[in-house]
Amino acid sequence: MITLSTAANMETRGEIAIILVDNPPVNAINVEVRKGIMEGLNAVSKDDSVKAVIIACAGRTFLAGADITEFGKEPQHPGLDLIFDLIENYRKPVIAAIHGSALGGGLETAMICHYRVAVPTATFGQPEVNLGLIPGIGGTQRLPRIIGVQKAIEMCAGGKQINAREALENGLIDAISEENLLDGATAFAKKLVHENHPLIKIRDKNDKIEEARNKPEIFAEARKAFARSDRGFDAPQAAIDAIETGVKKGIEVGLKNEREIFRKLIQGSQSAAMRYIFFAERECTKIPGLASDTPRVPVNKIGIVGAGTMGTGIAMSCANAGIPVTIMEINQKLLEKGLETCRENYKNSALKGRITHDEAEKRLSLINGTISLNDFADVDMVVEAVFENKNLKKEIFAKLDKICKDSVILATNTSALNITEIALATKRPESVIGLHFFSPANVMRLLEIVRTEKTADDIIATSISFGKRIKKIPVLVRECHGFVGNRMLFQRVNENKQMLLEGSTPQQIDKVLYDFGFPMGPFAVLDLVGLDVGWDKAASKGETLRDVLCEAGRFGQKTNAGYYDYKPGNRTPIPSQYVQEKINELAAKNNIKQRLISDEEILERSLYSVINEGAKILDEGIAIRPGDIDVIWVNGYGWPRYRGGPMFYADSIGLKKILDKIKAFEKTHGNTWRPSALLEKLVNEGKEFKDLHDRHG
Repeated sequence: MITLSTAANMETRGEIAIILVDNPPVNAINVEVRKGIMEGLNAVSKDDSVKAVIIACAGRTFLAGADITEFGKEPQHPGLDLIFDLIENYRKPVIAAIHGSALGGGLETAMICHYRVAVPTATFGQPEVNLGLIPGIGGTQRLPRIIGVQKAIEMCAGGKQINAREALENGLIDAISEENLLDGATAFAKKLVHENHPLIKIRDKNDKIEEARNKPEIFAEARKAFARSDRGFDAPQAAIDAIETGVKKGIEVGLKNEREIFRKLIQGSQSAAMRYIFFAERECTKIPGLASDTPRVPVNKIGIVGAGTMGTGIAMSCANAGIPVTIMEINQKLLEKGLETCRENYKNSALKGRITHDEAEKRLSLINGTISLNDFADVDMVVEAVFENKNLKKEIFAKLDKICKDSVILATNTSALNITEIALATKRPESVIGLHFFSPANVMRLLEIVRTEKTADDIIATSISFGKRIKKIPVLVRECHGFVGNRMLFQRVNENKQMLLEGSTPQQIDKVLYDFGFPMGPFAVLDLVGLDVGWDKAASKGETLRDVLCEAGRFGQKTNAGYYDYKPGNRTPIPSQYVQEKINELAAKNNIKQRLISDEEILERSLYSVINEGAKILDEGIAIRPGDIDVIWVNGYGWPRYRGGPMFYADSIGLKKILDKIKAFEKTHGNTWRPSALLEKLVNEGKEFKDLHDRHG
């Protein structure tokens, strides 16, 4: 074994050399990897006894892409372009041996090789769009020449990944090694040498792109589709542009154009925001003061109280991860309704091809039902998911305390209630934690984990591990009303409703926030969720617009009337004259003089109220880092990923500008706009929210 660099070694097996990259955890292509590959190739080129070279990786995966920690820094020699030129023009066959994932720069490295061999479980993709980028070193040019334009667009603009079988069928790889990968790749390389196969350069292959050269509609239709599915994102459209240029003008022009597009994107605000969120999502599970060796409670069986929308969604999240679940309801009718929801969801997923029919049946078999809490005597975790009634939750926890085993984790899915008070209904408050899922729970990635002052470390550590296991992004927060996400949301909701009384309209406010990048405006969301959710008919006195609408039976889309009117069977919101009249009446009743409100003011009051509350949350230690807040808002509240979350966005706008505006709003709108002490401190010290990340490494 020859050491090539700190991240690569080389061994020879007769006439075949193997360059083995070893750069854990994911073999990112950093400078040491590039040095190692170059050193190995240079050494082999001088050795006539070696007839072919295999590039492979140690550890759990093939080259997983560029090392994004190097982005924006001074380039270090050798660059990947130099390595690619060396491989492509090498006088001996170079074969990529792929296991795990070949992603981004990893797939581009594989494609520059003359041949590719993979294990059956390997996956392939160009996920750069998830970082606001496009492939930067040939991905948009070589991929269409192998698998065709349509599939290349799906992978480069959509970030779609494919498996080894699909890669083989489409020519992306040349063979699948059912045996040991290095043994299979070595045998494949020997066959190439002995049969004198040509050195294939993908740049010379044009048959897969010929059809698209005379069909501009392929690109036009793709642009329209991604404009709908990825509204506001620059990278998908840029990827389509790059592919089209290479198809129409040739690979040399295409490669040059790709590099220029990549350069512009990496210097732009969207990629900066998306790379920030990428790292923030990984950092949020690093908990100061929680030892890495904190024991985890084994979670192999879960009980869920409540078979409504949240309970069934949580159950499917667990079943999707292979964890057996028992759902409890108060009677057989409600239980069967919940189980039927699970059956229908899995059936629809199978019909749409998202999972196989067998997989749907397998997951469904993991979900069982009961009408007795006594069946939770042996579960490892209970997640209570009944409606937001504190007394009901306390009653349930008191019963669970008597039924469940000592090691159980008792979790509540409350979105705002006091968890400490709920925990005191048990004799083991240290075992109680909040697991705030977001609806639909089987789809939404965020899991807000809420610790109380008494929650034990092993319960916290287990909950974080559980969140990862069920493919969620777990973010640990401390307790307060609404926790992090909803507490901030309440401020925006109050501002939005106040602006209605001051002279705006639901459709104006919705349009401003939709144009900013939210998937829906706030009033359209309320109509979708239902205005009656959490509304108390007995306590309603017609003092708020919500009360007035609910008293009139306008609960949203379910009644074809809420903040908007709806035609039966159609979810398109229609501005409501009735609602406008009620807004005007309430404004007059409260002596509020109405005026024209600009889109700019709507955006500032909507966003700056959220930012100010986020700063207060940080100051109180409710959230650990600004990035944790941003992860919550991007993954749970529809904040556009390409804007990086409210705290990142605040830094991009400038904290002094935001503070000045907040102080102006305080003068005109009162104490609800009291500036955060932390925000004032940061401005006075010339710092930003990003500087707070240093507090926790």
